Order: sequence, then structure tokens, then C-alpha cells
Amino acid sequence: MLIHLGLMKKITWLQENKVKLQPACLLQEIYANFLPKKRIIPAGSCGTVAIGGLTLGGGYGFFSRKYGLTCDNLLRVKMIDYKGNTIDSDKDPDLLWACKGGGNGNFGVVTELHFKTYPVPQSFSGYRMKFTNLTSDKFVKLIRLWFQATEKLPKEAFSAFVLNGKFLTILFTNFAVNQTDFEKTFSSLIPLANDYKPMKNRNLAAALKNYYGVTEPIYFKNSSAGLYTGIEDIEKGLEDIFAKVVASKGMIYQINTLGGRINEVKASDSAYPHRDINYLSELQAYWDLPSQEEKLTKSFEEVQQLLRNLGNVKQYRNYPDINFPDANNAYFGNNLVRLQKLKKKYDPNNLFDYPQVIK
Repeated sequence: MLIHLGLMKKITWLQENKVKLQPACLLQEIYANFLPKKRIIPAGSCGTVAIGGLTLGGGYGFFSRKYGLTCDNLLRVKMIDYKGNTIDSDKDPDLLWACKGGGNGNFGVVTELHFKTYPVPQSFSGYRMKFTNLTSDKFVKLIRLWFQATEKLPKEAFSAFVLNGKFLTILFTNFAVNQTDFEKTFSSLIPLANDYKPMKNRNLAAALKNYYGVTEPIYFKNSSAGLYTGIEDIEKGLEDIFAKVVASKGMIYQINTLGGRINEVKASDSAYPHRDINYLSELQAYWDLPSQEEKLTKSFEEVQQLLRNLGNVKQYRNYPDINFPDANNAYFGNNLVRLQKLKKKYDPNNLFDYPQVIK
């Protein structure tokens, strides 16, 4: 049986600019409600992602280096347990800890999430570079320069490195008021780009819509491709990664920046374990016909194995994959033992069950 929460979309503003959200509120609905009130929470950019799933696995985006993960800003949750009882994290702090990155569907049905919010940025700037007809050598050069450029980003900034075949997009964003010298951060990349489009000081609501993504159903697979402290975690496999992505039409290899405030939260304050990590990578594959799935997913798994062979075994819970070996260790690391104890506390009979549930 699947419990569908899709109608639970209520947004309730509380005192002191705190907000209570039901789990099926989509990010595009949250932003539409929050931005006129001049408030935000650090959340993702894909408009059709819901807040419940995003928060329970971590949640990152343009504002996370400044304000932390979505789960870091969670103040209170209510959950229905296996008996049908409501558990309030105000009376049970273990529950709040577990819901800060401890994954979805493990302990019960989360029906209510309270957050602190932040003043909306006065503006939002995006700097997009495109590189075409890449060779392996140029790819390696560009990814080295990108890692160098992102080592000391301001906390208000974010960056993504997106390889799609021989086509590369690099995005930088920044919501700081003063960005006079920001382009110097990645000045080594700009002259190498085939196309460079800075879009400075935009209205945040208009800017965010650029990143909401498609809304129609599509064939795709997406999973975490490792969390990296730096380029050294993938350096020996760069040529092989490039070759495999180029040979697999429809595959995308992406690296996103973490760090900043995410690293400053104490590891003991949340179930999200990867506090010392600065980069999160993901692998995506898109196809048009069901007949194309098998070949592309086979190549997908070969890239995943390549990354594992390089020693990348830490993974992000919100980009899961049924094929990850020892998945819950990959997602939760040193926090898994405590999460297992809480599973016994909240759901001793394993009523909430699926292939990668915390047992």
C-alpha cells in the first residue's frame, strides 16, 4: 500500500516569520506564496519537488551555502506512527534529529513541517557559460579551472558544472547585494566559453522560474554520483567519465557546490552526515522511447561503477538508486546506527517498508 499525501498542500504562517507546511507543498507553490511576503527558505530550484521529500533527505539549492540545507532550518515536525498516533518533535527531540536528513518513509508519515524563514534577497544574478565541441583535454582543463574557481565562493553564491555529451554548461549564481568583483572568481573560464550570458540583479521570482524544469512526464533516471571533497576524488577518472558521457546520448554528469553554512552545522545536530563535503554530483539520463532505456541505463551503471572504483561511496539520500551497494551506509554514514535505533523506537514491526528502508 502506498500512502499518497498529494492533497496536503496547506501553508500556514506563524509568529516571528515562521511557517508551517504540509508535505506536498511544491517548491513553485512555496515560492509563489513566500516571495510576495519577502521571505524564503533555503530549498531547491526544481519547481515540482515537494517540501516533505526534499527536507527529509537534506535539501540544497541556491541559498544553502548561506543558510544551510532545507533540513537545517526545520524547527518542528509531526508524524503519524504505525499505531496511528501523532508524535510531535517538540515532545520528542529524537524525531526532529531523524527528520533532518534521515530519509523518507522510514519511521512514519510526516504530516507537518515547521521552518524558520529568511528575508528575501534584493536581487538574484546568474552567470551562464556554454562550451561546445569539447575534447577530452579541454574537458579536463575546464573541470580543473571550475574546481579552482569554486574553492572560495562567497556564501551567497552557488555553481553547477553540467556535462551533456560534448556540450558543457557552467552556471554561477549570486544573491549578494554587492557583486562588483564576483566575476573575477571565475575569470579564467570566461574567455574559454563559446557563449557567456550574465543576467545581473534580476527579480528573484522571475529568475527562479528559469530553473523550475519541465512539468510534463518524461522518461529519465537520476541518481547521486558521489559526494566529493574536491577534484582529487575524481581526478584519475576524468578522461573515462568524459568518454562514457560523450558515448551515451542523453546522459548528463553534473556537479553542484555545497559548503559554506552546510559545513558549519554540527554533525550531531542532524541525521544528514556529509558535513565535511563541498561538492555533490549527480548522474542523469533521458530517453524518448522505452526501447532506449536498457542501453542507456547500462551505460549509466558503468559510470556509477567507475566512480565507485575511484573510491566515491558516499551518496545523497534524495538522489537514491536501487543499485547502490550498502545503500544506507552510503546515505547516512556514521548516523546509520542511531537511525536504526530510532527505527526500532518508532516502527518496531517494520510496517513502513521498501527496498532501502532503514531496518
